[in-house]
Amino acid sequence: MENTKPVKLVLADGTELEGKSFGAYTASAGEVVFSTAMTGYPENLTDPSFRGQILVLTYPMVGNYGVPQEQIEQDISSALESSQVHIAGLVVSYYSEEYNHWNASQSLSAWLAAHDIPGIYDVDTRLLTKKLREEGAMLGKIVTPDHDIPLHDPNEDNLVAQVSVDGVKRYGSGKHKIVLVDCGVKNNIIRCLLERDVELTRVPWDYDFNQLDYDGLFLSNGPGDPTTCSTTIGHLRTALAGDKPIFGICLGIQLMGLACGGSTYKLKYGHRSHNQPVRQIGTNKCYVTSQNHGFAVDMQNLPAEWEGLFENLNDGTCEGIRHKTKPFFAVQFHPEAAGGPVDTEYLFDDFLASVEKYKAEKATV
Repeated sequence: MENTKPVKLVLADGTELEGKSFGAYTASAGEVVFSTAMTGYPENLTDPSFRGQILVLTYPMVGNYGVPQEQIEQDISSALESSQVHIAGLVVSYYSEEYNHWNASQSLSAWLAAHDIPGIYDVDTRLLTKKLREEGAMLGKIVTPDHDIPLHDPNEDNLVAQVSVDGVKRYGSGKHKIVLVDCGVKNNIIRCLLERDVELTRVPWDYDFNQLDYDGLFLSNGPGDPTTCSTTIGHLRTALAGDKPIFGICLGIQLMGLACGGSTYKLKYGHRSHNQPVRQIGTNKCYVTSQNHGFAVDMQNLPAEWEGLFENLNDGTCEGIRHKTKPFFAVQFHPEAAGGPVDTEYLFDDFLASVEKYKAEKATV
């Protein structure tokens, strides 16, 4: 094993789990959450929505296919969801130092070490996950015998400001002008949009996009408490007064819910997996979805002109909302997957169809 030095995971309630180190041999604090995804750790670890979280993977063996070779296409990585690892720490049961995959370039441990992220293995992740399910996500820290730090709640920070793009970026030269509000966007969302003949303008989370000329607005995923994005919510409220199509994913639905006058709340332990079942409300259509969120829209507090679009079949929580008359809709799950199932990628087509319709109606006026 690359590194068998002792390390501990310490939870806010005093629980201490001893293990062995991989990745960076350092201390880190954050919110301890779990994911039941069986594959896709390179994508998950580079998902900005995991910013500030110590991630527990329930799948028993991790690291066996290494980390993919980094390649840049259209100014974004072709294999990863962002340019850096966003988790605060990684907790696994068994870490496989030996890896084998046609596209692997390095071990998971070496990759984490390069990003100064600690990992701990030889931990009873089944026991830990049951604890988090029963008591809820809680603060924790990974510490070494020589390096301890205080607990820290990342939800008190403006995590979106940490992961958003620094300035305006443009991609593609398609026929539809789409503005993407980057609150921590996953690269595969950009890929999915560019595959659909768009000219994409990516703007920072607090940018006033209402000053731009565009055909449709996209609200990205991102980390943390949506109420910290008051500037984004204010700009979105202005956009909702108009008629241009708007589509949101993950944090995007929460921002839309707040901007339209609704409310959000923190889930007990969140939804983080590739196997979350959702049902389209008013139908018997069900989909298996990829999810990563700790907050949700309260469907009971939606204004009268809004309605639920999808619901979670495990706990009944809101998975989608839409305006009854205007082309505004958003979902809590990830249609772009990466990793996970692509059952709902058609929602990107629905969004572009609404853009096409809006432009056609505008042209006849």
